[in-house]
Amino acid sequence: MPKNLQLTFTPTENADTELVNRRFCDAAGIQGATVVWRKRSLDARGKQPLFIITADVYSSGELPPVSQGFLARDVHSAIPVHVVGSGPAGLFAALSLIEQGFKPVVLERGKPVKERRRDLAILNKEHLVNEDSNYCFGEGGAGTYSDGKLYTRSTKRGDVAKILQELVHHGATSAITWEAHPHIGTNKLPGIIEHIREHIIACGGEVLFDKRVVDFKINDAKVRSVVLAEGEELPVHAVILATGHSARDIFSLLHDKGLAIEAKPFALGVRMEHPQELIDSIQYRCNAPENQLPPASYSLVEQVNGRGVFSFCMCPGGIIAPAATAPGEVVVNGWSPSKRNGKFANSGFVVTVDDADFATYGQYGPLRAMQYQAHWEQLAYQTEGNLTAPAQRMEDFLNRKASADLPECSYIPGIAPREIDEVLSKDVASRIRGALEVLGNKMKGFRTREALLVGVESRTSSPVRIPRDKELLQHPQVANLYPCGEGAGYAGGIISAALDGIRCAEAASLTLQHG
Repeated sequence: MPKNLQLTFTPTENADTELVNRRFCDAAGIQGATVVWRKRSLDARGKQPLFIITADVYSSGELPPVSQGFLARDVHSAIPVHVVGSGPAGLFAALSLIEQGFKPVVLERGKPVKERRRDLAILNKEHLVNEDSNYCFGEGGAGTYSDGKLYTRSTKRGDVAKILQELVHHGATSAITWEAHPHIGTNKLPGIIEHIREHIIACGGEVLFDKRVVDFKINDAKVRSVVLAEGEELPVHAVILATGHSARDIFSLLHDKGLAIEAKPFALGVRMEHPQELIDSIQYRCNAPENQLPPASYSLVEQVNGRGVFSFCMCPGGIIAPAATAPGEVVVNGWSPSKRNGKFANSGFVVTVDDADFATYGQYGPLRAMQYQAHWEQLAYQTEGNLTAPAQRMEDFLNRKASADLPECSYIPGIAPREIDEVLSKDVASRIRGALEVLGNKMKGFRTREALLVGVESRTSSPVRIPRDKELLQHPQVANLYPCGEGAGYAGGIISAALDGIRCAEAASLTLQHG
C-alpha cells in the first residue's frame, strides 16, 4: 500500500518537480519510490504563499493503479440513442452510451468547433450573432469557449476522476487530475473536443452538425421521432436532451407541447474587470520570482439584504466575451487561455434572483424567469446597439456618478459609458453596490477607478428546470425523454454537466435493456 503524505512547498520549491518528489521520498523513508501527486493547492493567506501537495508514495516495484476513462466498444450496429446537444452533458452521455453498448447519435444545432471559431470572430469584429453558432451553441457547448474550468463539488454524484482521465486521454494536461482548481484553457479545448468527436465516430457513433431540433412527435407518452429545422424527421428509441442553459427555443417548445417545466432561480449582475497585476498584489503578500505563482484569482461571497451576492466564473488573465445567442441582446461572459497570461482579471459579480423578481412576468407562466432574463439583456443592447456593452468605473458606480471616460477593457466588441443602474433592477444594483462597499473595506485596493463593471452577466444558469423523477428511470410524462445537464436545471458547470450526462445515459440504457 502506498504512503499518503501531505507536504508544503515554497513557490521556488514547487517549481522544481524533482525536488518535490525527493522530499516525498525522504518523508516516506523510501528511496527510488514512485510519487503520484493527488492534489495541489495554493495557500496565499500568510506572508509566504505555500503550495500544499498531497501525494501517494509507492515502494520500488509497487505499481500505482492506472486510471481508466470510458471503455471503447464497437457500436456500429447497436441500438441508437439520440443525444440533442454536444456540450459536456451530451458528449459524456455519448461516451457512456458507447461503454454500455449503445450507438449515440449526437444532433448538434451548431457547427464543428473549428468552423464555430470563425463565427465567434465575426461576432466579435462585425457584431453579427449566428443564433446556432456562438459562445453558447456549437460543438462542445458553452464550456468550449468559456475556458474549461473543471472544479466541482459534485463528487458524490459520480466518478469525477473518470471524466478527468478521459479528458487527459484526449489531450488535456495530466495536471487536471491533481490541481485543486483544474482548468484547461480556451486555446486547448477545441482540439480536445475534436478528439472526443473522432473517438465517438470511430466506435460507431454519429455526430451530426447543423441539426437543430424543432419538434418532438409524442404518442402514448413516448417520443417517437424528432423533427429537424430542415424538415427531416428521425425515428428514435430514446432521447437525451442536453441543449444547455440558453436553448430558449427548446424551453418554449416543451411548454407548447404541454410538458411540465418550472421557472428556476438564477443569478444576474455584471462582469467585473481589474488589472491582473492589481489582483496579484491584493492576493499575494510577497514578491515571488517570475512565473512561480499563478495569476491570482478570488472567490467572493456577501449577504446583502437577505440575498447572496457572489463572484462567478472568475477568469485570471482573461477576456470578457460576448455571449449573446440572438440579435438584439447584450450578454457578457469570461474566459482565460491555458496560461492565463492576459492583462486583466474578470469575474461575474451577481445576485440571486427568484420568483419575487419574476412576478411582473407572471403571464409567461413557467417561462417567466426566462422572460425576465431576456428583458435585461435586451435593455443592455438598447443602450448602445450592436454588441457594445454598457460599462461604468467601479468607483463611479459606488458613488452613483456617471463615468466621463473608461479605462481599457478586454471586451472586443467595445464598451460605452452607461450607469449600471440603468441596465439592472434597483434591487440587484443596490445589492451589488452594498457588496462592493463591504469588499472595498476588506480587500485593500479592490475598490478602484481602474476597475470596470460591464453589463449584463445573465447566463449564470438555466432560468428553467425540466422536472424528472429522482431515479431518472423515466420522465414523469415522457418515458424515453431524459432532460439533462445545465439546460434541464440539474448541473452548474462542465464536470457536473458531464456527470449528469452519464447518469442520463445509464438511465436510458437501463430502460432500453429492459424494454
